[in-house]
Amino acid sequence: MSEQGWRHFLEATGVEDWVVLHGGATAVFRTGSLAASVRLAAAIAEVAGFEGAGRLLTIADDQLTVRLTRDLWALEPEHVDLAMAVSATAAQHGAMADRAAVQEVQLAIAAKPDAIDVGFWRAALGYDAVADDNGVDPLGHSSTVWMQDLDESKPLRHAMHIDVSVAREQSHARFDAAVAAGGIVVHDAGPGHWILADRAGNKVCICAWPDGAEFSADERDVPAGEATTETGIPAAG
Repeated sequence: MSEQGWRHFLEATGVEDWVVLHGGATAVFRTGSLAASVRLAAAIAEVAGFEGAGRLLTIADDQLTVRLTRDLWALEPEHVDLAMAVSATAAQHGAMADRAAVQEVQLAIAAKPDAIDVGFWRAALGYDAVADDNGVDPLGHSSTVWMQDLDESKPLRHAMHIDVSVAREQSHARFDAAVAAGGIVVHDAGPGHWILADRAGNKVCICAWPDGAEFSADERDVPAGEATTETGIPAAG
């Protein structure tokens, strides 16, 4: 697995409906009714190449969420053609893509290498493994659990935090809403990402990564002492 697949997707044309989240390429289509969502889901299921590992359709009243993978690193060049075919099917059914509705919430659990315990979390939550360091809800309803492997030299300043991955053009609005609701800014690297805390000090990272990934991790202004994830996003420590 490498960055090649998801970066290829971001650079492709014809996939404007899609947002690249921590879990991979995702789109939300507004259908107008539950019945229309069901019909669209059935049509997408018939798209050539759609049926397979990692595909996920979630119906919620008047919208349909489509995920092509359950993990960012599983995106491959062929997913571009699949995304375009899904979008074409949605257009034929009169469904409109809503990038503002696309998001993914991930629970990041920090641990030193000798204390990584992803097996416990999978067992306790009834989650499946997609990668060595995570667990996903087999029903596709709940947040992904990801084990953040901290460098041995870094201090462990928290046990877990929440990552919120949104479309690049939506990240600032989400940040502004969180601040307006009383959020305390811990680290500002906008518009790529922000780390905020509530009044009790519980932290959340609001990020446009990978959807808005224009530069590499070593170009980001990461405060001294901050742990950094393998994706380049500073850990909310």
